[in-house]
Amino acid sequence: MVTVPPGRSEHVTKVRVQGLDFFYGNVQALHGINLAIPARQVTALIGPSGCGKSTFLRTLNRMNDIIDGARVSGLVEIDGVDIYRDGEDVVALRKKVGMVFQKSNPFPKSLFDNVAYGPRIHGVRDRSRLEEIVETSLKRAGLWAEVKDRLHLSALALSGGQQQRLCIARALAVGPEILLMDEPASALDPRSTARIEDLIDELRRDYTIVIVTHNMQQAGRVSDFTAFFYEGRLVEFGSTQQIFTAPGDRQTEDYVTGRFG
Repeated sequence: MVTVPPGRSEHVTKVRVQGLDFFYGNVQALHGINLAIPARQVTALIGPSGCGKSTFLRTLNRMNDIIDGARVSGLVEIDGVDIYRDGEDVVALRKKVGMVFQKSNPFPKSLFDNVAYGPRIHGVRDRSRLEEIVETSLKRAGLWAEVKDRLHLSALALSGGQQQRLCIARALAVGPEILLMDEPASALDPRSTARIEDLIDELRRDYTIVIVTHNMQQAGRVSDFTAFFYEGRLVEFGSTQQIFTAPGDRQTEDYVTGRFG
């Protein structure tokens, strides 16, 4: 299976996955995934519900480790380092690979404390440094102008779209290189969704982004590359333009044209 899009070899690979199998107990959820995710690009994972997209996403920062009976085999490398090797520092891994979930999950704390939480966990104590990190992260998440005068208020007072951007700011605050997004706009109204998509477009300059989405139009708008999953297998991977206009596999064509899924 082709794991890097033809003609796009100039992109540096940030994440390399080879022969990845994943099991929930005796149930195999991923089968022999081979994929090279390019650096500082947006890669969309598409496919019908239950096809393994979110499971695959969580293998990239070992979030599946917390599930009883979960096990993985194969290779997942970030910058050439196997993240499943013995002795791997999972805390450091998740600092490098941030995650934004489908449902916004702000802590019941102030806006400031939400964003400062990660840096504090990683040892930042200086107040002026924390203030700098909070401001920078909120600016990158496109939220600073809206909340700069009420950082002491509860994050739970924000709208849904603002809460999701706050969660993005919280993920950015620890200085990740990769940002995983699991349907980050699926629970939002169209206006908030557009804000998140605009934000993704801005963040691609500095971060490698992998996004799970059920929305074909969204995948077409925000991503540079697209991977189509079906029944736990990677069917096709290529540039988003190629996947949506000239897919090489009939299953891919049927899915992106709405014939199933």
